[in-house]
Amino acid sequence: MESSKLKALKKKLKELIEKGYIRPSTFPWGALVLFVKKKDGSMRLCIAYRQLNKVTIKKKYPLP
Repeated sequence: MESSKLKALKKKLKELIEKGYIRPSTFPWGALVLFVKKKDGSMRLCIAYRQLNKVTIKKKYPLP
């Protein structure tokens, strides 16, 4: 990854942590976090839950 992009990602992560939107985790599973560039050049946080959903145990008796 380019150093300018890496700096931008670190800055965005620090900002999100300070605002309380995200937090560090030691959980063995997690969702993939991606940053996608918007049309205006800023970064958008996107979360891919597919891998996390694969290991999630579904309820045997879901509520009606």
